[in-house]
Amino acid sequence: MRFLFLGDIVGRPGRIAVQERLPGLREAWKLDCVVINGENAAGGFGITEAICDEILAAGADVVTLGNHSWDQREALVFIERQDRMIRPANYPAGTPGRGAAVIEARNGARVLIVSVMGRLFMDPLDDPFAAVERELSACPLGAVADAVIVDVHAEATSEKQAMACFLDGRASLVVGTHTHVPTSDTRILPGGTAFQSDAGMCGDYDSVLGMQKDEPVRRFLQKTPGARLEPATGEGTLSGVAVEIDDTTGLAKAVWAVRVGPNLSEALPTAWIDG
Repeated sequence: MRFLFLGDIVGRPGRIAVQERLPGLREAWKLDCVVINGENAAGGFGITEAICDEILAAGADVVTLGNHSWDQREALVFIERQDRMIRPANYPAGTPGRGAAVIEARNGARVLIVSVMGRLFMDPLDDPFAAVERELSACPLGAVADAVIVDVHAEATSEKQAMACFLDGRASLVVGTHTHVPTSDTRILPGGTAFQSDAGMCGDYDSVLGMQKDEPVRRFLQKTPGARLEPATGEGTLSGVAVEIDDTTGLAKAVWAVRVGPNLSEALPTAWIDG
């Protein structure tokens, strides 16, 4: 199975990059399943129903969220009827929506997608390790799910790496989101789980984490309140992770960083292109 995960969509440049590039990549790379983090898609803060629909129409199978899940208040309502958008599973009981989804990939495989949010330097939610354990116990790899994808929306690299070690051999891919900067540690762990500490973002990299540069720089220099952060307006780059998943075991056979667009060095799943 061929799987693609794309990092946080930041504003209009990220949305346009997904809409313009993903349909062609899905066809050219013969992708069976695509998951995208969309928590910054609406002006850099949250997501609306119309934008979620656009992301799904462009070729995503599931949209994951994070600490900006509720920045657009309408998400509290439409998440209940949109079963292909999931918020972190470790939000407290009673929070609208769901933290996991099982979808049928294009090749007929059953794919479990789980979202959790870290607790180091983030809002103190419930234990993300216990939340993932609960979801995987209900839908274990090999017994119920043919593949398992876990989006760890966290600030600390150590927390993301610890989650990957915790799930090694029980998930197809564990990938970090939230920091908007793609890491260079793309690899397969000893138990067969693919991992990258952060997928990066889909947005304009001529920026500060996808935002226009002047205001973030001013805040560091002056340490005073100022203007609202606004998404940068240049051409967006797609950043993420591509995984070849073994149809028999559900574990990773190969993994590649993905970067398509300006400002960053290009990275592609070479075997899918050459083969």
